Amino acid sequence: MSSCAIMDRAEQFVKEQLQNDSSGHDWWHIDRVRKMAVKIAKKEGANEFVCELASLLHDVADEKLNSSKEAGFNKVYGWLETNLVDVHTINEVLNIISTMSYNGGHNPPMNTLEGQIVQDADRLDAMGAIGIARTFAYAGWKGQFMYDPDNKPRDDLSEENYRDTKGTAINHFYEKLFKLKGLMNTEWGKKIASYRHQYMECYLLQFYKEWESADEELEDLNL
Repeated sequence: MSSCAIMDRAEQFVKEQLQNDSSGHDWWHIDRVRKMAVKIAKKEGANEFVCELASLLHDVADEKLNSSKEAGFNKVYGWLETNLVDVHTINEVLNIISTMSYNGGHNPPMNTLEGQIVQDADRLDAMGAIGIARTFAYAGWKGQFMYDPDNKPRDDLSEENYRDTKGTAINHFYEKLFKLKGLMNTEWGKKIASYRHQYMECYLLQFYKEWESADEELEDLNL
């Protein structure tokens, strides 16, 4: 089977799995990560096929969207075993998917260039304007508050409490998003992360102004 045919099958499989997702891990998230991973792979001289395939399949295995981590992993393994004959590529993709998650910052560093690239692409989609939108979408999906001044961000999150329901959308900026810039692997990823990080900082400054009805610019509008 040609690489194009495999990608077409993977795309259809992922769309079927994530078509009803409203947590911010929908098909369009996958498509953005795929495009970014391929772009970085070209710049880094990495295996574009592995980067693209791992990007397409990575959230099918996500434990947030499955009954367990094992169930998600087995779903992806079953698809790969059916559609690929190259055991080496299967193992590469599975290795990336099984270790790329943020997981409260507890996962070990990626051990291949392709893994580093896919991880960067996924983390970049958690930053900037899209990252902000996905944060609030995920908080709503989890039934979390947008913001509660009395609910402070948590430090040193364990693997067990990273995904519990005690946080807020705004806390997620401090518990994860603002940490991502320092965790990027590739030079290209670092450059984009720096810009998106700055955008998120500006957003929060405006958010807090509006929360307190303290928009200093209102005086200039003669309202």
